[in-house]
Amino acid sequence: MRAIQCVEWGPPEALQLQDVPTPEPGPGDVRVRVLAAGVNFPDVLIVQKKYQRQPPLPFTPGIEFAGEVEAVGEGVQRPRVGDRVVAYSGLGAFAEQAVVPAAQCMPLPPGVEPALAAAFTLVYATSWHALRDRVALQAGETLLVLGAAGGVGLAAVEIAKAIGARVIAAAGSDEKLAICREHGADELLNYEKEDLRGRLKALTQGKGVDVVYDAVGGRFAEPAVRAMGWRGRYAVVGFAAGEIPSIPLNLLLLKGSSLVGVFMGEWAQREPKAFGAGMAELMRWMAEGKLRPHIHRRYPLAEAPQALRDLAERRAVGKLVIEPTR
Repeated sequence: MRAIQCVEWGPPEALQLQDVPTPEPGPGDVRVRVLAAGVNFPDVLIVQKKYQRQPPLPFTPGIEFAGEVEAVGEGVQRPRVGDRVVAYSGLGAFAEQAVVPAAQCMPLPPGVEPALAAAFTLVYATSWHALRDRVALQAGETLLVLGAAGGVGLAAVEIAKAIGARVIAAAGSDEKLAICREHGADELLNYEKEDLRGRLKALTQGKGVDVVYDAVGGRFAEPAVRAMGWRGRYAVVGFAAGEIPSIPLNLLLLKGSSLVGVFMGEWAQREPKAFGAGMAELMRWMAEGKLRPHIHRRYPLAEAPQALRDLAERRAVGKLVIEPTR
């Protein structure tokens, strides 16, 4: 089979498309023909040896995918050969076939296109974990989403609206903000043109936001902390800007506020029942039409390096998807 291989640490352009042996599922595993794989920021980091986990070389990147089960290992009752599934694999998705534990597969909802499902798991589970589990966003509260036009950002906008919150979407261009509006954002803030703290003060009548969802980091973090209200909660999701910010802790003290980390992959492994409950709610919301993954572009397998480069340089609005069958 063909697979994208990381044979040395480096930029996306160092990745290679190679012929490799078709993997066989071990006990408890399934082998899936990959129909679509989602592209995520951790994929950009992991090939550069900048992610929290560093697998031995060579390896195939790709965290999530949707496809059709082709073979099952010993002891697997479900899914069965022929079933269509969505899987959170951690690695291995940028290939024509992938092996994953059966327990990490979920049924592909009837009528849902594989590409939409592949664009779903990581970003929506991350945002569900952040908003439902870590900061307990409530109906009627005000949420600020930094990097709202990215994959996790748009997911956060939609999940917050499903909860019943008011959403202020912040992004770096009017074109990106227009997409945020289409996905339910109540207020728009262009942080390349407007003063972040001042605009948030005006939008909240001086009260401040209840929750900040930050997948960007960098220079926007401190003004966002300053724009939180009493008992505000700040969810640290990622650092797309590349710079890990330093937050003056006295700001948290003065506002009685909380700073919490969001590490979806570790949560899914440590608390699989909670992860399953979150995915069940997300799947229900998607079936109800409350969640609509936005696919910016689709790539054949050979163009996976370009997909990672486009994501790294923030040229995507929503999700990028690789389709090995193209």
